[in-house]
Amino acid sequence: MDWEAELAVVVGAEIRDADRHTAERAIAGYTIANDISVRDWQKRTLQWFQGKAWDRTTPLGPVVVTPDELDPVAGVDVICRVDGVERQRGNTRTLVFDAADLLAYVSTFTVLRPGDLLLTGTPGGVGSGMTPPVFLADGDLVETEIPGIGTLRNRFRLTDSRS
Repeated sequence: MDWEAELAVVVGAEIRDADRHTAERAIAGYTIANDISVRDWQKRTLQWFQGKAWDRTTPLGPVVVTPDELDPVAGVDVICRVDGVERQRGNTRTLVFDAADLLAYVSTFTVLRPGDLLLTGTPGGVGSGMTPPVFLADGDLVETEIPGIGTLRNRFRLTDSRS
């Protein structure tokens, strides 16, 4: 299990095949996500879905802020700490696609509806990229912070996937 601190975009209006301007107006707000990934499953094939779609592996929060409260284009830090040790620090200025471009692109192949979430990407520093790799252990505290939104705190627990 690995951490991936990310800015999440909250969709506020239905869009399909939207241009950038329409997509920008469809953004309800932003929150914090940690795309906790099951790396051994993710690497079973070239498709990443099976490593990122497990129940209870994408914590969100603690709040949603509106676009007038946060401007990712201007740049906000995305930080992840595991048991108090900073593992990731990046800035939204370096994203390949800003939120409006991301929504516009995704809306070309699927309808986006109010409440949908899109994760924008993670900074360097994931555990699987370390030498040697470092992964989450039962009881680890994962803190994902984006100034202007807050800090998402999750105690990582290994449990039976059927419970």
